[in-house]
Amino acid sequence: MAKYWNDETVYSQPSVAELKRRAKESLSAAKKRGRKYEPVVAKTKRGDICTSWWGKAWCSNLERYADYASRLDRGKGYVRSGAVVDLQIHDGHVSAKVQGRRKTPYNVEIRIGRLSEDTVQNIISRCSARIDSMEKLVSGEFPEELKDIFTEEGGLFPNPRQISFGCSCPDWAVMCKHVAAVMYAIGIRFDENPFYFFNLRGIDVDRFISVALENKVEQMLQNADCKSDRIIAEDLGELFGVGLF
Repeated sequence: MAKYWNDETVYSQPSVAELKRRAKESLSAAKKRGRKYEPVVAKTKRGDICTSWWGKAWCSNLERYADYASRLDRGKGYVRSGAVVDLQIHDGHVSAKVQGRRKTPYNVEIRIGRLSEDTVQNIISRCSARIDSMEKLVSGEFPEELKDIFTEEGGLFPNPRQISFGCSCPDWAVMCKHVAAVMYAIGIRFDENPFYFFNLRGIDVDRFISVALENKVEQMLQNADCKSDRIIAEDLGELFGVGLF
């Protein structure tokens, strides 16, 4: 007897070779139509799909969103098969095209809420606290000592209430394998440029760094007159135990 809440539909899974072939065809068709796709290429064949600590942290965070663990494994397999033929990261919005079992790629939309002004200011203050962290930020790398800024409550990573998914495939799950593939693909993009985190949460990177540097300079000027044990004594004779002539 059929039951209303029992949907045990099983969708066929294309092979890796089939996914690669169809993805290649979709990229070729898009190019002929004058459309510029930005495919995602995984750099690892097994294990962690990301290489940076921030990319790995993003992927670990996926478990909070998935209602079926199997879809995460399938999503990872789709990324490694080159199925994410296009990925665009915008202010609070990700749009992507994922190759599946049909000829035309599925459309995936992910929306993430913007950070509040107070949260952004708090992150700026913490980034400004260490000069070595600022140097890494300016060079395009996020220092691991500020890892909690990504992962803690109220940080750069969105919690489940701040993120929504949509896919044109028939899977009714909150996170289908195509969405999972895009989430992993976002992590790969973050590997390449951690500042995508800021763009995704509605933060202007140039403005962020500018304000953080201004705050750092202001802190240094405020402490300019404070005595420190690291400052060389004015009386060098006393310091070295010799008389100066």
